[in-house]
Parts: sequence; C-alpha cells; structure tokens
Amino acid sequence: MWRPKIRWSSRLLVIGGVYFLLMFFGHLPDHLVLFPTRAPIDAGSASRKTIPFQNGELEVWTAKSHRAQQQGRADIFILRFYGNADRADRWAAEETDMWSDRAVEIWGMNYPGFGGSTGPARLSRIGPAALATFDELKRHADDRPIVAFGTSIGATAALHVTAQRAVAGLILHNPVPLRQIILLRFGWWNLWLLAGPVALQIPRDLDSIANAKAIRAPAIFLLAEKDEVVPPRYHRLVVNAYAGEKRVIQLPGAYHNDPIESTALANLNNGLDWLLAKRAPRTP
Repeated sequence: MWRPKIRWSSRLLVIGGVYFLLMFFGHLPDHLVLFPTRAPIDAGSASRKTIPFQNGELEVWTAKSHRAQQQGRADIFILRFYGNADRADRWAAEETDMWSDRAVEIWGMNYPGFGGSTGPARLSRIGPAALATFDELKRHADDRPIVAFGTSIGATAALHVTAQRAVAGLILHNPVPLRQIILLRFGWWNLWLLAGPVALQIPRDLDSIANAKAIRAPAIFLLAEKDEVVPPRYHRLVVNAYAGEKRVIQLPGAYHNDPIESTALANLNNGLDWLLAKRAPRTP
C-alpha cells in the first residue's frame, strides 16, 4: 500500500536532482544565450591579431579608415563588440566607411569560442576578454582616445569595459539588459522555472543596469524603433539607468539588425564630435 508513495517520492527526488544539476551546473545560460560560429569569413582588408587569454587566445580584427591609412596614424580608436552570432571579421573593414573623413582604427573582438578565439563560449568569459582586449589596445593607443562601441549583447561588454577602465566615451546600439529581458519577456511561459535560474546565472560583470548606473563617461544610444529581438522598452531600461551624459539617436522604422545609415549615420558622426569634446578619462 505504501509502495506507490515511496516510488513517487523517489521519482520526484530524481526529477528535482536532475533539474537542479541542469539548471546550475549545465552551463544552461551559455547554451541558451550564445550562438558561436567558427566558419571562415572573408575579412576583406582587416588584419588579424591575437591576444593571450586564459591559456588560449583572443582573435581581434583591426582595420583603418582611408584617412588613417593616408596619414599613417589613427587619431581615434573604436573598440568594437558585435552582436550574438556575429563576428568581427565580417564587419571590421566595412565599418571604417562609417566614420566620414576621420582617421579611425577599429579593433573588433571575437568573443571566446567565436571565430578564431579559443573556446569554450561562456558568458563568464566575455567580460574578462573585453578587458584584456581594451588593455592591449590601450598599450597601442597611448594617449589617443578609445571609444567603446557595443551592439546588442556587445553592449554588455562595452558597458563593462567603460565601468572598469578610462574610456573616452561609449556608443550603444540596441543595448540589452540580459537579466531583465530573460525574466520579464521569457519567464511567464515557463513559470520562471527556467528563466529564474538562467537569469540568476548571468555574470555580474554583464549586468547592463548596474554598469550603466556606475558610468560617468558620455554615451550615445542608437535605438531601433521596431527592434523585434530586444524590444525598445528594454533599451530604455539601460538608457534610463545610465548615469553619465547621454545623447539618444532614434532609428525610425529600423529593426534589430538594420544598418546605421543616412541621417542616423550623420547624427552619429555629429554625436562623436560631442562625445570627444567631453573627453575626460577617469580612473575607476
């Protein structure tokens, strides 16, 4: 008579144990959030550089604008962090055209496990990798300004760097507050049994809201009006939390992956003049 109760108790115990192990020891956030790719990509005129990192290496792609090539030296460095499932080797060379007639050099980092950067792909490795790339760029740039530029999940890396290092300024394109979007957008359908543990395991150094509150450097926000991946209300959580001076550039009719062009691109270049004029590096 008591056997079914014992059997069900055992089953529930096993299910609970499997749930606990999967939620907290299975690297679930990494598998659900990150989408690394390693297939070869034509990097155009960009140059490949590697940086030692955690018994492996980070792959960084650098590219100079036409004016920087002409004068043999960049005046401004853009430390670029791209979106999920995207890569620096795809965009670094192409993005030099964005910066009008400026002498710009772009350093685009591939996250651990992406492209030629040594794996595994882990959220916990993004923050340290971003700082390692900044420190290497700082040695190269000397006293020339470095602007951190992050798109989507890359905004989490850019915010972390800016909160921890003396950066001239920050550009954020469709920033994502990872913990909040997991809980508020995806929690309801699984009664937070999945979303809750996943959100709890988002590394503190990728907490966009906490980092935004700690930063005083000037920032430019580029916000897609029809973002279908990171709905605009989540962009606003980061914008509203940001403690430093900021300029918001709306991208009317734009979706998450639409390029920055036309009027928005002109506004971005004007914003960069404003940002550099306010340059006041600080030591955290």
